[in-house]
Amino acid sequence: MAGWHRRKPIGAKTGTRLTPTLSWPHLMALGVGSIVGTGILTLIGVGADRAGPAVLLSFAIAGAICACAALAYAEMATMMPAAGSAYTYSYAVLGETIAWVVGWSLILEYSLVVSTVAVGWSGYAAPLLTAVGFPKALTMGPALGGIANLPAIFIIALVAGLLCVGTKESARLNTILVLIKIVTLALFVAVALPAFNAQNLHPFMPHGFAKIVEPDGTARGVMAAAAIIFFAFYGFDAISTAAEEAKRPERDLAIAIVGSMLICTFIYIIVAAAAVGALPYTKFANSPEPLALILREMGQGRVAHIIAIAAVIALPTVILGFLYGQSRIFLVMARDGFLPPKLAAISSRGTPVRITILTAILVSIIAGILPIDQIAALANAGTLIAFIAVAICMMVMRRRDPAIKRPFRAPAVWLIGPGAVLGCLYLFISLPAKTLIWCLLWNAIGLAIYVAYGRHRSLLGQAAPRL
Repeated sequence: MAGWHRRKPIGAKTGTRLTPTLSWPHLMALGVGSIVGTGILTLIGVGADRAGPAVLLSFAIAGAICACAALAYAEMATMMPAAGSAYTYSYAVLGETIAWVVGWSLILEYSLVVSTVAVGWSGYAAPLLTAVGFPKALTMGPALGGIANLPAIFIIALVAGLLCVGTKESARLNTILVLIKIVTLALFVAVALPAFNAQNLHPFMPHGFAKIVEPDGTARGVMAAAAIIFFAFYGFDAISTAAEEAKRPERDLAIAIVGSMLICTFIYIIVAAAAVGALPYTKFANSPEPLALILREMGQGRVAHIIAIAAVIALPTVILGFLYGQSRIFLVMARDGFLPPKLAAISSRGTPVRITILTAILVSIIAGILPIDQIAALANAGTLIAFIAVAICMMVMRRRDPAIKRPFRAPAVWLIGPGAVLGCLYLFISLPAKTLIWCLLWNAIGLAIYVAYGRHRSLLGQAAPRL
């Protein structure tokens, strides 16, 4: 823990410390807003294509693994209440090199999550826009036959502008939008659940349990779907990036992380059951707006229109949560010298404007050209690496310093910790082969940058004796 105590005052000394403005309800809304979004509103269609009705089992498995990771995050976040999330914990517990790999993976996670959600938002907004004459070619990337996904780029720019205005203002708006999102899902369940037909669950597991690659080159099976819709559950880690801005981090972070996971797991189970039971999965598999499509097929066109409009209004909460988290991770990496220190500057309103704008430009490029399933799978790879690192940090600290103050202690740590690590590893190898190759390439690039730039410019690198 020596590294943790050494680096705490750095932000204050250089004028990059963030101001505590968020209470646990704001943090809870940040978590729920980040979790409930594209995963259930859009990726349920992708999951159904991969697993059939057994997508319900995929949700349960992904949720159980995320619950283990969430408990590890809650313990580490309350013990080390600083911005940076898994990167910060790895820096303090596992050392600079591992921290760089984790931070580089978090860049992959957060950047691609924002891009995925922006594309998902565009999937709901596009039919509304094309209905009034907006060119269809400008609502999808080149991979889908379009030119660029302008709606996705627009929503990223809008949320980035909001974040630049101020954290507290963003949190208030986020809370309102989260409530709209929950009411929207409740409306879907109220309409779709009474139409539940058990025949739609047969065959329950058409592609089997383990990942298999079918002739069309697509990885299918319960675990292949779980590896994709795992995306639907994470978002609680965005809460840990807000540690410096929490008013009472030792209490608020644990409440928000664990509470948001419990609430969202319940929501997902109900919504997924209603969706799969209301309509044969083949009719909404891979749809960019599966819930609205299900309602239209049921003859509930007016309700589908309401769902689509509400999704357009509420989905940006996920973009807000992850764009917020990404900017804070970049901020801490800049403090440590891994990125140019000038990027860590805080504006007069207490927000890292330069980092936020840089992040928005990066994710806008990705969202404008790539399809949603490829982005989500690659985002999952980065997340799984971060989750494994946090679980390992928790177990290492239990051995290394069992007496240190832990405002929140994960129960059954030697069951929760290995469960998170092994579960995430299994999901990782269940990702599409192309995704794994891209992930390895991303990390190879990251290590090359670390050796050429980060290692020498980091605070530890500058402090090392010259030979």
